[in-house]
Amino acid sequence: MTAQAGHPPIFALATGAGRAAIAVMRLSGAGCDAILRALCGTLPAPRQASLRGLWRRDDPSGPILLDRALVLWFPAPRSYTGEDSAELHLHAGPAVIAAVSDALVALGARPAEPGEFTRRAFAGGRLDLVEAEGIADLIAAETEAQRRQALDQSDGRLSRLYDGWAARLRVLLAHQEALIDFPDEDLPPEIEQALLDDLAALRCEMQAHLDDGGRGEKLRRGLTFAIVGAPNVGKSSLLNALAEREAAIVSSIAGTTRDAIEVRVVLGEVPVTLIDTAGLRDTQDEIEAEGVRRALFHVKHADCVIAMFDGETPPADVPKGAILVRNKIDLGPAPDGAIGISIHQDRGMDALRAALAERARGLTAASAGPPLTRARHRAAIEETASHLTTALDMDWPEMRGEDMRQAMRALGRLTGAVGVEEVLDTVFGQFCIGK
Repeated sequence: MTAQAGHPPIFALATGAGRAAIAVMRLSGAGCDAILRALCGTLPAPRQASLRGLWRRDDPSGPILLDRALVLWFPAPRSYTGEDSAELHLHAGPAVIAAVSDALVALGARPAEPGEFTRRAFAGGRLDLVEAEGIADLIAAETEAQRRQALDQSDGRLSRLYDGWAARLRVLLAHQEALIDFPDEDLPPEIEQALLDDLAALRCEMQAHLDDGGRGEKLRRGLTFAIVGAPNVGKSSLLNALAEREAAIVSSIAGTTRDAIEVRVVLGEVPVTLIDTAGLRDTQDEIEAEGVRRALFHVKHADCVIAMFDGETPPADVPKGAILVRNKIDLGPAPDGAIGISIHQDRGMDALRAALAERARGLTAASAGPPLTRARHRAAIEETASHLTTALDMDWPEMRGEDMRQAMRALGRLTGAVGVEEVLDTVFGQFCIGK
């Protein structure tokens, strides 16, 4: 894919809104050189910061100085988008930003749409769709683990895996086409068997990639831990202790928590949403009964359940894999298999935090290869593997070849190597304006 010349110039802030010392305004597109000359008088040296006055020269009363800014000039193709591009490092006052924006519009630029800079980078062959999604994830990363995963993806680690599969599949498809085109050449049967063996090996690699427990997707979106148990065992107090703030009302009155209360925390470098649920018990109170129903819903869908109790015996209906937490160990010890705490006395909390962090890391730990990070990737790989499975079951070479071509198209849609116009708006619409 080559850069598309002639795109009109666009601009947007690459820094966030709000009071700050510096605001970075990005420009990209045909005519950026003329815009810079109009603002600065001359072009700075490529890729070197230069302090310049920014002038608006179309005012009837004469030139108006807008700001003194650091200006960087990135001539094509050595820029983020592959087009002529520039950055204006402005003073971040709203009046300065507004005045420079008005000047850029007067010079023929227009405000960028969400993700338009990265979409132009994709159109210019500077990155593929998977790398573009990695950049979006990097911008949104809350934790160190998310940052590492997103940076690996934006640097092309996942794309290299998919491109390698596509290259192998192209070779196998070429061999299959040769078997179709030259049926009377008495080719050795070993050739077809070798093709089938390589096709099966490729499918197995894809299936192993899919069978990762959704670890990359969980890390990207964050985990959900539900705190469940009978009324008055300390669920709300535990939520407040882990959140380190008074997020939930604590009361000695049973049934205080009627609805699920959610708090976002970081455990083991993984973002986790803690959910305090209504106490599980039979009740005739219609509102409390709805709270219990919602609690059971969260138990079913949580990545991890923290099952709390305050007696000597854990509840009988604990979900498989739940972390057992015995509260109020000042009144009695924790049984085997349970973590003992006393929220009131702040005992055992470090051990509980460590156990929760270890569970979060275990649910998101990457395997040897780069992990899947999005449902779109998973769907494309599943479709590719399905076509390969069908191809392996086909006795007719022509039918096998068609399924192999369908597998190639599915892989191409994943990285953007074939027509994917219908998914581009969804991918790039998730970006901020200046990216």
